[in-house]
Amino acid sequence: MTAATLPAPPPSLLKLLAHELRWRLLQTLAHSDRRVQDLVALLGQPQNLVSYHLGRLRQQALVRERRSAADRRDVYYSLDLERLRGLYLATGETLHPGMGAGQEAPGFMVARTGQHRRRVLFLCTHNSARSQMAEGILRHLGGETVEVWSAGTEPSRVHPLAIRAMAARGIDIRGQRSKGLDEFLDQTFDYVITVCDRANETCPVFPGAPERIHWSIPDPAAVEGSEKVRYRAFDEAAADLTTRIRYLLALMGRRDS
Repeated sequence: MTAATLPAPPPSLLKLLAHELRWRLLQTLAHSDRRVQDLVALLGQPQNLVSYHLGRLRQQALVRERRSAADRRDVYYSLDLERLRGLYLATGETLHPGMGAGQEAPGFMVARTGQHRRRVLFLCTHNSARSQMAEGILRHLGGETVEVWSAGTEPSRVHPLAIRAMAARGIDIRGQRSKGLDEFLDQTFDYVITVCDRANETCPVFPGAPERIHWSIPDPAAVEGSEKVRYRAFDEAAADLTTRIRYLLALMGRRDS
């Protein structure tokens, strides 16, 4: 075998993910955004060790950080699923071209007759933007496979720019209304998802032990400036929610298969 045909060394992604704690960090962040103290408690590892390996993942831009809107001393970490997917496919392509790019993005298989419809509740503070958009996106993408609602700890009204951002994606949320959390406290859900740091801090316990997920998404309604600048914030939040919801549906589909 000549030097030109020698196998290439393993891609850096494989080396990065081969460490057990880093792999467990990714598994944990794949389902919900977390603070360091949350990860320490869940993984049973010292904080300095968790912080070190989070840093390694952040260096490769696999993990993002965002300071909490509820407590500026806290930082939420989230997994960049789209970047990880891209790197994963590129890694497969180094082994064989048939394992790389060209794979379809995650989707959701249509539920079989009689299959359990997942009940999902999105929560934020005012139920005006993020949770409203999430409700509309999941209902649009999930169809008959889900029953979805949204609510707020301090409900107000559906923001006009949220309606506009959804309309640009072919989703009509004009019929949705801002709802209070009290309407849902006695109901059971499969998933309760907070899309606001403040709502995450005050989220009550729901009956039936639903899976609790937190997505730390900036509040587009808090952005100041021209209408163009403010609309961009709503559009970015909608894009982030769409990505996360696609992966959530893929997870639901896997659990139902």
